[in-house]
Amino acid sequence: MTKEYQLLCLGNPLLGAKIPTYSDQPLLDKYGLKSNDAILAEENHMPIYEEITKLNPRYVAGGAAQNACRGAQYVLPPNSTVYVGCVGKDAYASQLVQACSVKGGVRTEYRIEEAVPTGKCAVIITGHDRSMVTDLGAANHYKLEHLKSEKLWALVENASIFYVGGYHLTVCVPAILALAEHAAATNKVFSMNLSAPFLCQFFKDPMDQVIPYLDYLIGNESEALAYSESHHWGITDIIEIAKKLANLPKINASRPRQVVITQGTEPTIVASAESTVQAYPVRQINSAEIVDTNGAGDAFAGGFLGGLVRGEDLPTCVDMGQWLASLSIKEFGPAFPDQKQVYTKA
Repeated sequence: MTKEYQLLCLGNPLLGAKIPTYSDQPLLDKYGLKSNDAILAEENHMPIYEEITKLNPRYVAGGAAQNACRGAQYVLPPNSTVYVGCVGKDAYASQLVQACSVKGGVRTEYRIEEAVPTGKCAVIITGHDRSMVTDLGAANHYKLEHLKSEKLWALVENASIFYVGGYHLTVCVPAILALAEHAAATNKVFSMNLSAPFLCQFFKDPMDQVIPYLDYLIGNESEALAYSESHHWGITDIIEIAKKLANLPKINASRPRQVVITQGTEPTIVASAESTVQAYPVRQINSAEIVDTNGAGDAFAGGFLGGLVRGEDLPTCVDMGQWLASLSIKEFGPAFPDQKQVYTKA
């Protein structure tokens, strides 16, 4: 019998409000947003959430790690994944439970912060670009005490693989380190996503606290470049950045670190601390089939993690990530086909 709840993910649960096919710049310009970026909302951004309600947004379950967890569950047997984060006591939280647990099959273990509303993310789509503005809300109130509770820590002790969204570096680093230290002490797999360039730039100290524990580090080319720049490496070659990340000091020396860098339609780079580098071409998709690229990176992470849980080799894990990403971008999401698809190797 397959062990249940092998994958435990920690992140910032959000309800996404998406504005599709917004064809010009006024909303982006009004709030000083880039067309393809991810930022935390500041005071001057707060009116955007009220404004977009007038533009017929579509609401979707969000939060990068939650998306990845849903993706992993999509390729795994029932009762394989647990997601941990903090939400408010409101209708938005109920929508997240419906999307993530009831529809997505993920076991959600939310901490409830009654005094603060559930986090939200405005997503403005222009063509194949997306600009994300996140108000963490209750997601910003996750506490180590919740993770260390008897119920939650039993799930931690049961899990074999841990995945943390890099965005959680802005919330509760002690919880991340608790998972990291447990994984290192028990020889379990610990993984994280770089998640956004601003995290590499402005949260590099907590990120550098976590990296020594990582068995797998996932990111994209923009994030890799931001990490290199913030650390004054003077390197712009993605392969060389991936190699250097792979060879940073590692606490659990029983397995080499693997650094996985996606590059959109360009090959995915995987660098090992053993100094090997592989490039994996992505699955080709007709551009006419692309509906929404938002969350493609999360879908890749989900498929990749699903492969790890299944015990697949590294090339298969990468291919599973690319396969799930190719399904996701054909949906308005981040989402996956309602009629469940079965993974087949490229």
